[in-house]
Amino acid sequence: MAFTWRFLVLTVLLTIPIALGGSWEFLVAGIAFLVLVGVGDFFLAPSTRSIQALRSPGDRIRLGSPTSATLTLINTGKRTARLHVRDAWAPTAGASDNRFRTVIKPGETFERVQHLLPVRRGVLPADKLTLRSTSVLGFVARQKSFDVPAHIRVMPPFHSRKHLPSKRQKLRELDGRTALMVRGMGTEFDSLREYVRGDDIRSIDWRATARAQKLMTKTWRPERDRRVVIVIDSSRLAARRADTGTVFDAAVESAMLLAALAAGAGDRVDVIVADARVRLSVGPLSGKDPLGVLTNKLTPIDPELIDTDWATLTSAVMETSPNHAFVVFVTSLDALTIAEDVLPAIPLLRSRHTVTFASVEDPQLGPMSHNTFTPTQTYQAAAAAQQLMTESSLQGALTHLGIHTVSGFPEDLPPRLADLYIHLKSTGRL
Repeated sequence: MAFTWRFLVLTVLLTIPIALGGSWEFLVAGIAFLVLVGVGDFFLAPSTRSIQALRSPGDRIRLGSPTSATLTLINTGKRTARLHVRDAWAPTAGASDNRFRTVIKPGETFERVQHLLPVRRGVLPADKLTLRSTSVLGFVARQKSFDVPAHIRVMPPFHSRKHLPSKRQKLRELDGRTALMVRGMGTEFDSLREYVRGDDIRSIDWRATARAQKLMTKTWRPERDRRVVIVIDSSRLAARRADTGTVFDAAVESAMLLAALAAGAGDRVDVIVADARVRLSVGPLSGKDPLGVLTNKLTPIDPELIDTDWATLTSAVMETSPNHAFVVFVTSLDALTIAEDVLPAIPLLRSRHTVTFASVEDPQLGPMSHNTFTPTQTYQAAAAAQQLMTESSLQGALTHLGIHTVSGFPEDLPPRLADLYIHLKSTGRL
C-alpha cells in the first residue's frame, strides 16, 4: 500500500477544523473517515498481480554508444489498470526518464522504449520494476516491486581501432601486396624481380643477374602462421585509474588492436586474462573478424583486488603454446612484483618464447613531478619522480635480460605495441 498526494491533502483538510478547536468526537469521526476512504480506495484499485511484464533489451553495443530496452506490460485482469511505473536499471546503464504513467484496459498490451546510455563496460542488469495501481479516486495505491530479468552487454569501446587501417597497410606492404618489398632476416623468399633504384643492394641475386643479363633482386614475405599469446593482468594493479578509465581498460584496448592486427596477418592469436587464476582463455583467433568472440568474452571481466600469481600465468602460457611464440604481458611494472615473481619466471619464458612487457603509464605523474609550488605539491612531485625513475629502471633491467618493453599513456600504448609487433615480424623475430 502507498499513499498518494491526494490522501495527504485530504488529511490536511480534516486536521484544520480539529486544530481550530474541534471536539474529540469530530477527531474520531475524521480518523474513521480517513480509514474508510483508505481501505475502500485500496480495494477499488486493480491488483498489480494482473499485470505481466517483459523486458526486451537491444543488441550488444560498444561503450559510448546509446541503446534501448523495450518494456512490455500486459493487463490480464478484467479491470482497467491506472499505473505509475518505475523502470529501474543499474545506475551505470544510464537510464533516463524511467518513471511514467499509463492506463491499460483489460486484455491490452502497452510497450515503452527505455533509452540507455551506458557509462561502464560490462554486463549491466536491470533493476526491479515497480508498479503502482490506483483507482479513479487515487487516494491509495497498490504497489509491487518485482524482478523482470534483463541485461545489456556493453563491450569495450575499442578506441584504438582508428590505428588499425594504417597498421594493416604496413603489413600489406611487408606482405608484398603493394610494389614495396622488404628484406629481413628470417623472412621467407618469395620471388625475383628486376632491380629498381632504392632497393636494398643486399637482396641482389647475382646468379639470377648473370642469367638474365640485368640486375635481379629477391623479394621476401614476412613469416606467417606464428603464435601470438597476449596475457592481460587482471589483478589489483590493473584496477587503478589511468586517465578516464582503468589500467585494465587500456590493456584490453592494446590486446584488441594487437589481436586484430596479428590475426589479419595470418598469425594465430591466443588471449589469456589472469590474476591468481586464469579467468579467460580465448583462441586461437583467426579469420576476418577475430574480435567478435574476443570482445564478447572480455565484456563481463573486471579486475579483482588480489595479487597476480605469476606461476599460474607462466603455466598458462606454456600450456597454451608449448612451442615458440610471441608472448605479450600487459601488466603494471611494480618493483616488488618484478623482483620476487617475474624474474624467477623469465628464464623459462625466454628459453622458448619472444617475451614483451607492455605497461600503462599514469598521465598524471609527469605534470605532478614538476609542480613544486607548495609543500604538499613538493612531496607529491618527489613521489611522482620516484615512481617514474622506478618504472624506467625496471624497463632497463628487463631489456638487459632480453625482454622487449613497451610503455605509454592509455591512448598511446596500443599503437606502440602494434608497431613493435610489425617491427619484429618484418625482421623475422616473432
